[in-house]
Amino acid sequence: MMRLPKFEYHTPQTIAEAVKIMAAAGPAGQFVAGGTDLYPNMKRRQQMPKTVISVMRLAELNQITGDGASGLRIGASVTLTDICEHPIVNRDYPVIAKAARTISTPILRNMGTIGGNLLLDTRCNYYDQNYEWRRAINFCLKKDGDVCWVAPGSSKCWAVQSSDLVPVMVAIGAKFRLASTLGDRIIDAAGFYNDDGIDYLHKRPDELLVDIQLPPTNGWRASYQKLRRRGAFDFPVLGVAAFVSLDQGLVRNAKVVLGGIAPAPVEIKEAACVLIGGPLIDEQIAAAAEAAYVKARPLDNTDFVYQWRKQMARQYTLRALRELQT
Repeated sequence: MMRLPKFEYHTPQTIAEAVKIMAAAGPAGQFVAGGTDLYPNMKRRQQMPKTVISVMRLAELNQITGDGASGLRIGASVTLTDICEHPIVNRDYPVIAKAARTISTPILRNMGTIGGNLLLDTRCNYYDQNYEWRRAINFCLKKDGDVCWVAPGSSKCWAVQSSDLVPVMVAIGAKFRLASTLGDRIIDAAGFYNDDGIDYLHKRPDELLVDIQLPPTNGWRASYQKLRRRGAFDFPVLGVAAFVSLDQGLVRNAKVVLGGIAPAPVEIKEAACVLIGGPLIDEQIAAAAEAAYVKARPLDNTDFVYQWRKQMARQYTLRALRELQT
């Protein structure tokens, strides 16, 4: 049986109190919300904080305010179930609710939070094993070892960014607010993720994700498609988020973002270039899907044969963009 290591547990009541505790804890501290990612990692000895600081009782992190006209603010501790069921999210930002519904199971969505999914640890077949299994292969570059078993000649960790909400947030231009004892800062979702399986966030350890700020809808459309082995529970091995803004029937702005194939979400700018300036018709969609296929470079670090996952980048981009035609 895998057991949690010993740690101190704190339940601050304010953001100021939470970041003060984290500042005192230093590198041995860790924020936690639902814990559906952190606690399994602790049991596998992938993360071993000495101080765990719960943010579930912070009122500001548990609110949803605004709407599609003015923009929506979602507290980082709002549960995935609340995201799925919230009437304004479903009315004005249905792509967020749809992506959230694909995450894990209903029970875990009751516990897991939007912030936790956006900060999800990168995953890999060689990393997401118990301690004894990893020790048998002399560990890996991401934790305790010196070799990336996905690409043994590489000095980079290739663990995969496996959040369903991250590609969507990048596609629609969301912003994240972070807090620490040094003050607050806001960062674009597109600039928040780093293409490295170990150092995968542009976030200091002492910073707390406070909220997610969604832009006004202004008539744009977005969709999300997810590839996984089972129709429930599994992490994505490919996620495609598509975004278009139309003006008199022509695409004014577009984004295609792939998740689940690299340590960071991959924006396919070539696909957007194909779409912008023309109508959203089958020929342009097919060309954008081909661009996504060309740029997709999954590795052997998760489920399914990686060459097949590359092929599916074309098909799932087609699905995501065709959904925006209606």
